[in-house]
Amino acid sequence: MNITDELPLGPITELANQTWQLILTHLPRDLTWPVLLLTGLLATGIWLARGGHGAKNAGGRERKTTLLQFLLPKDIYSHMSARVDVALYVFERFLRPLWVAPVLVLLAPATEQTVIATLDTLFEGSPRLISTTPWMVLYSLVTLLIYDAIFYFIHYCEHKIPALWAIHKVHHSAEVLTPLTRYREHFIEGPLYAAGAAMAYGLAGGIFGWLFVDGITQATLFNIGVFALLFGFNGSFRHYHVSFHYPRWLSKWLHSPVMHHVHHSYLPQHWDKNFAAVTSIWDRLFGTLYIPEKDETTPWGLGPETQGHYRTFLQNTLGPFRDWHAMAFGAGQAKKKAED
Repeated sequence: MNITDELPLGPITELANQTWQLILTHLPRDLTWPVLLLTGLLATGIWLARGGHGAKNAGGRERKTTLLQFLLPKDIYSHMSARVDVALYVFERFLRPLWVAPVLVLLAPATEQTVIATLDTLFEGSPRLISTTPWMVLYSLVTLLIYDAIFYFIHYCEHKIPALWAIHKVHHSAEVLTPLTRYREHFIEGPLYAAGAAMAYGLAGGIFGWLFVDGITQATLFNIGVFALLFGFNGSFRHYHVSFHYPRWLSKWLHSPVMHHVHHSYLPQHWDKNFAAVTSIWDRLFGTLYIPEKDETTPWGLGPETQGHYRTFLQNTLGPFRDWHAMAFGAGQAKKKAED
């Protein structure tokens, strides 16, 4: 045995190891090597099909590049925004165990049991159906639609309510898009979306749990929910600089990844568009759908006027508290002036 193997670890090394293990334990599926490899393969297919076109630079403009620059452009991955993505991700994942249990472990079952009890009271008992594959597919689809609707509502409110925009602004402060940007969020924002997801799963689980006497599970492929698998494959493309378009007719039903490029653009015509996570149904219904033209320019971030206040890790972490203080102070000043 090497003598260095017997040396005890120092407190800093132990903390670093624990932090790394914590991050790996909660690593999202679309940041694992198989999905990242699939993302690279799909991007390579786009590069081949379009003769080197289809990727955007740090300014959101399309350009023709070599394959390596297409997949891993230096101006994007060396950008300060990409480095801040990493810091915000690590910080949020480190704090995540503090709220995961009460939000996901308690809220989802509580919602499910409330729905089952309510339906049982209203209809005096379950129809006690037998689950089959078509029912499982329907359960998966209903879960997706409920989740997408709740996600849309939360996301819409974050853009329209100043106090919530102060939190969500951290996500939109990304000046370049990488797969990790999907998880660039203030540590206060995570519980909001987790609570929405827990309620969605609880609502769908309650409805279908009440209907079926033998229980029901979502339809799966490779032990992954069928709709989560199908739409998860392009999930990392939503925050990726490569333009992944769908045919226009399909984009009216499903969000193509490039439609999220629009959502992150600071151009006025792109403001407050494409709020949903997966489908285009809710954006069509409420008039917030925007299907971009091929290679439409989408400069990302908050825009020149305010970007400078949300550029570093510290600015993004403290930003919401600074904005809330300004709102409260401004409201107090206005009230005092009105009284005078």
